[in-house]
Amino acid sequence: MHLGDPRWLVALWVLPVAAVVMVYALVRRAALLRRLADAKLLPELAASASRIRPILKSILLLGALGLVTFGLARPQWNAQPQKIKKFGRDVCFVIDVSRSMLAEDLAPNRLERTKIWVRDALTSVKGDRVAIVAFAGSAVVKCPLTHDYGFARMALDDLSPDSVVRGGTLIGDAIRLATREVFDTKEASHKDIILITDGEDMESFPVEAAKAAGDAGIRIIAIGIGDETAGTRIPITDEYGRQTYVMYEGKPVMTRLDAKTLREMALASRDGQYLNVSTGTIELDKVYEHLIQQAQQREMTSEETLRYEEKFQIFLGLGLTLLVMEGLISGRKRTTS
Repeated sequence: MHLGDPRWLVALWVLPVAAVVMVYALVRRAALLRRLADAKLLPELAASASRIRPILKSILLLGALGLVTFGLARPQWNAQPQKIKKFGRDVCFVIDVSRSMLAEDLAPNRLERTKIWVRDALTSVKGDRVAIVAFAGSAVVKCPLTHDYGFARMALDDLSPDSVVRGGTLIGDAIRLATREVFDTKEASHKDIILITDGEDMESFPVEAAKAAGDAGIRIIAIGIGDETAGTRIPITDEYGRQTYVMYEGKPVMTRLDAKTLREMALASRDGQYLNVSTGTIELDKVYEHLIQQAQQREMTSEETLRYEEKFQIFLGLGLTLLVMEGLISGRKRTTS
C-alpha cells in the first residue's frame, strides 16, 4: 500500500482524544442520573434508556472518523509501471556582466535588474534544460545545460563583473562560446539563446556570430536594456567604499543601449525576437512562457515510474456508511404499550 498524502495521518491523534471524551460523557451521564433520582426510582426512570446503544454509537462515530481521515491520506495500491516522457527545449541565458551593466538607469543597476528578471523566468521553466553564460571582454559558461534549476539560480546569483577575466563587451564571442560549448551541434533545432545586454559591442562581429548560431538551429531572443539616447554614467567603487564614475580624458564615460546591433542579431536567426526594454521593465517569466514554452518541444528524457490506483473512495464510502448507521441508531430502547 502507498499513501498519496500521508500528512493526513497526523490527524489520527484526534481518535484517542475523541474516545476519552466519549467515555467521559457516558460516565458523566450515568453519574448525573444517579444524583438526580433515588436509587429505587432509577430503574423506572431509565427503563427506556439503553446502555449498549450509546456505546455502539460512539464506536461507529470513532470508526467513521478514522476511516474518513485514512481516506484523505489517499491510500493506493495495484502499482503499474508507466513510462513518462518529458518534453522541452535547450535554453541558454547569455548575460552581459561588463562594467557598463553597473549603470543605474535601471534600479538598482542593469545587472541586478537582469538577475531579478532571469530569476523570475526560471520559476516558469517546466522540462527545459537551462544554461547560463556570462560575458564581458571574455565569456565563460557558469552553468551548463541542466534540469537542476536550483543550481542555475545559484550560478545566477553569483554573477558580477568579476565573473570574467577581462573587461569590455564582446557579444559575438559570447554567442560563439554558447553555440560551441553549451549546445549539442548535432541537434538541429529546439535551442534558444536569451541574450540580455546593453549592446555596446567592441567589434566582435556579433551579427555574424548570430547568423552562425541561427544556421546551427539556435534562435536568438535579444533583450536590450539601458538608456538609448543620453546614456548613463558607469559607477565604480574604490577600496574604501567611495563611489566615483569611469572617466576618460577628464570626462565621464556614458553607456548607451545599441538597439540597432541587437535587432540585427535577432533577425539573423530564424524566428528571432528583439525586445527593447531600454530603461523600462519586462516580465521575463511571461515572455518565457510565450516564446519558449509555446515553441516546438522535443523529447528531453524518458523515465519509468510506478502509478498506483487510487482507493481513497473505499474508505470514504465506509466512513460515510458508519455515519449513516450511527444516525439511524436511537439512544433509547423501543417500548411496547
